[in-house]
Amino acid sequence: MEAVFSYIIGLGAAVMMPIIFTILGVCIGIKFSKALKSGLYVGVGFVGLSVITGLLTDSLSPALKQVVEIYDLNLGVFDMGWPAAAAVAYNTSVGAFIIPVCLAVNLVLLLTRCTRTVNIDLWNYWHFAFIGAVVFYTTDSIAWGFFAAIICYVLTLIAADYTAPMFQRFYDKMDGISIPQPFCQGFVPFALLINKVLDLIPGFDKLNIDAEGMKKKFGLLGEPLFLGVLVGCGIGALACRSGEELVDSIPSILGLGIKMGAVMELIPRITSLFIEGLRPISDATREMIARKFGDKANLYIGMSPALVIGHPATLVVSLLLIPVTLFLAVILPGNMFLPLASLAGMFYVFPLILPITRGNVLKTFLIGLILMIVGLYFVTNLAPYFTSAATDVFNRTQDKAVRIPDGFQGGALDFASSPLAWAIFHLTHSIRIVGPCLLVASTAALLWWNRRVINRK
Repeated sequence: MEAVFSYIIGLGAAVMMPIIFTILGVCIGIKFSKALKSGLYVGVGFVGLSVITGLLTDSLSPALKQVVEIYDLNLGVFDMGWPAAAAVAYNTSVGAFIIPVCLAVNLVLLLTRCTRTVNIDLWNYWHFAFIGAVVFYTTDSIAWGFFAAIICYVLTLIAADYTAPMFQRFYDKMDGISIPQPFCQGFVPFALLINKVLDLIPGFDKLNIDAEGMKKKFGLLGEPLFLGVLVGCGIGALACRSGEELVDSIPSILGLGIKMGAVMELIPRITSLFIEGLRPISDATREMIARKFGDKANLYIGMSPALVIGHPATLVVSLLLIPVTLFLAVILPGNMFLPLASLAGMFYVFPLILPITRGNVLKTFLIGLILMIVGLYFVTNLAPYFTSAATDVFNRTQDKAVRIPDGFQGGALDFASSPLAWAIFHLTHSIRIVGPCLLVASTAALLWWNRRVINRK
């Protein structure tokens, strides 16, 4: 089973999703040619997004490493990035079975009306495998590993149902879509709380500036393209040791600025391919459900947040937070994690925060700033356990992607910085018996509440 699912996951989202969408389209009555075209558009979207985020990390990493070297910013937790986290997750007994187990759980919850989300975002199942794998290695129990993974999966489905209406209202052409990705959903309760606190500050509501408002207020400075160029050039300049080197490096500095501007400009164009591929499947699914079960069925298709990371507010806030997070990582007492390879994951923090702040750039930035500060400490705290799992996987597979440099621990911003991952891990591992009982009781209560909401609607 481990070999089979490792092979399937090894195909990558760009290959998996066209196959899944084509099969799904044919099953719901779309012509094969139209279903295949929709699937290919989604696959092309994943390829394009991979190329653009690769451009971001490949361009920024050398400059950031130079900055780290110049200012002696080396910290004890090495940033492995999400590919290493996914490799660790799937190369375990939990990861080998995570897809069929979670699909079975999803089916049971659909049949019992405890969820409305059909989670077809199979690629991001690695998040559930990740928390299960880390718990598995620290408890030496596959049962506890699956317990943590399933609890995370169920809570994510409930959160996807809860956030789906506001997600669909905020983003265009997203009717019938929910986001069952635990990294995004883990930030929602805190974003709701922080947003309410910000609303209590007198006069704060007058600072309501969205992405379009930034363009009107600041002109060229409010454009994501221009901000990308400025931030890229700024980081490139910081990577120079002296004034003489700065002059000699002007071509590379300008080149980095243009590349960052390209990332900001191309991501929205790439994400439009997802929407173009998703639209026929989404429309046909809603029609089939309405025809067979009536309009009251109202199921959601669970999709990747990659669909909406091209929103201008997400781009602006993510870009501004990259240098701020790097600065905070160095000065925060007790933090040992310096995010480099994980920077592309910054875009995925905000898809479900924007509907809460209604696109307010200032609010979104402040919420993101608080969450990233907390996230850095979470990654630092989970680093010893991640290192244990990654070391074992490397010893078995010799996969260089999960090899941690000597003298360092390993970590990744993606999911390890999520409050959901941190809470489930420590309740399962650190607070034995009482912690799992609390997880079971709270999950059961939320399922009961979600079922009542579904039945009422």
